[in-house]
Amino acid sequence: MIRVCAVEDVPPGEGRNVSVGDLRLAVFRTDSGWYATEAGCPHMQGPLADGIVADASVICPLHERRFSLQTGAEINGSLCVKTYRAVVHRDDVYILADVPVLAGA
Repeated sequence: MIRVCAVEDVPPGEGRNVSVGDLRLAVFRTDSGWYATEAGCPHMQGPLADGIVADASVICPLHERRFSLQTGAEINGSLCVKTYRAVVHRDDVYILADVPVLAGA
């Protein structure tokens, strides 16, 4: 497990960009839990952490492509973003960086 941020760094219903070494991630805090994806949308590298978070999905702020935070699959599309399992332990958020939940295209 790799620590990516403190729980207090990500307000409820939002995302934040984080970097861990060479890995750039978007970390999301939703009503249904914590999620982590690669930072950029696979379409044109839009900053997913700046997108609108609803339910367990995020809408890219550049071209409004919507991705499932659970699977990384584009809703009504064919693109995919890498996702990582995010877990909270005490006051910190961790990812399992060596095992992507879904390898994006």
